[in-house]
Amino acid sequence: MIMDIVLKYFSDFSETQLKQMQALSSLYQEWNEKINVISRKDIEALYEKHVLHSLSIAAVADFPAGFQVLDLGTGGGFPGIPLAIFFPDVQFHLVDSIGKKIKVVEGVAEALELKNVTTAHSRVEDIKNRKFDVVVSRAVAPLKDLWRWSKPLLKKAPAHEQQPGLICLKGGDLTQEIADSGCRPRLTNIYKLFPEEFFQEKHIVIVNK
Repeated sequence: MIMDIVLKYFSDFSETQLKQMQALSSLYQEWNEKINVISRKDIEALYEKHVLHSLSIAAVADFPAGFQVLDLGTGGGFPGIPLAIFFPDVQFHLVDSIGKKIKVVEGVAEALELKNVTTAHSRVEDIKNRKFDVVVSRAVAPLKDLWRWSKPLLKKAPAHEQQPGLICLKGGDLTQEIADSGCRPRLTNIYKLFPEEFFQEKHIVIVNK
């Protein structure tokens, strides 16, 4: 089965979620022929390099029903689309400054009938009058910038709660990037969650509110 790599680590899917996950492959292949959002090489490894990578966030963070999550610089819909399938009771707002990418995201979300996804063709700095519980992102900018953009958009957390504010997926040596950011993030090596070669240098970076 094409999505075996996902089922190896996540098995508790409803019938609807399974169908939605299975549909991702043909949907992205179809869209990619019109608008190239995923490299040819990666589309063949979609479930490992994009879907499972996105779901690593679900392995370390639980989003309660009703949570509002912003996917900053969503690109072709990652991590937002897989997370929206995984958390059907959580609202996801997927934003990208490149219009053709948002067109793909809208097409995929519509085909999957994801009622918990909204989209915007917008720069993150232009989002006004909205607050989110969590911001997620995948390697779109240095941590310093991601945190600067996220902070004004986050709801205030109760003083006693250590709630994640920003959860981003990054690769490689992050020592300098973290030093430059002035943040004190928690890092999880994804390889420890999913011992597949692809994840060896990949991390989940969590900055609390």
